Amino acid sequence: MLIRINDKNLSDVIERAVEILNNGGIVAYPTETFYGLGVKFDNEASLRKLYELKKRPEEKPMPLIIGGRTLLSMIAVSVNKTAESLMDKFWSGPLTLLLKAKKDLSSYLTAGTGSIAVRIPGESFALHLAREAGFPITATSANPSGMPPAEDADAVIRYFGEKIDMVIDGGRTAGGLPSTIVDAAGESIKIVREGVIARSVFEKPRS
Repeated sequence: MLIRINDKNLSDVIERAVEILNNGGIVAYPTETFYGLGVKFDNEASLRKLYELKKRPEEKPMPLIIGGRTLLSMIAVSVNKTAESLMDKFWSGPLTLLLKAKKDLSSYLTAGTGSIAVRIPGESFALHLAREAGFPITATSANPSGMPPAEDADAVIRYFGEKIDMVIDGGRTAGGLPSTIVDAAGESIKIVREGVIARSVFEKPRS
C-alpha cells in the first residue's frame, strides 16, 4: 500500500500507520534524513520479519524512535545525568543514544549487547508518527543490508516491492549524514558513529 501524504490527510495516514504497526505490520516512513522501516518494538514476529526482509546480520542491533522521553521507561533500565544532559541539548534531533536496555527487550533490538539505541527524531513525519503511536518504533534504514538508504518512496518499492504493508510517500528526504550515535550508558560518553552532529561538539576543550 503506497500513500502520499499531504496537509489534508496527514492525521488519517498516521492513524492508519499506527493501526498497521499494532497489528504486526511493517511501515516505511520518511525521516529527516532517509526513509525508515518501522515495526512495533515488542512484536517479536514483526522484528524477525524485518530482519529477514533487510537480510540484516543478527549481530547488528535495531535502533528505535520514540515520541517523548516518558517512553524510555519501556526500553531502558535507567537514564543517567549524562544521558539527560545530551537529551536536553540535542533532542529532538539527529542524536541516537545507547542506553542500558531492559532485560525483556528482544535480542533483535539489542543483539545481545545489553544496550538499546534510541532517539526522538527531528521535525518530520517520523516524529509525528512516534508521538501518535505512544510506543517505540524501529527506525532501521529502508534498504537491504549493504545497499544505499532509500531517499524516496520509489527506492523503497524498488528494494522491497509489496513486502512492506504500508509505504508512506513524503517526497524526497534530505539524505546526507545519518544520526550520530553516542554510548551514554556510563558516566562518560563514547562516540560510536559520527554523523550529523560532529565529534568535536562532544569533546571538551583543552585547557
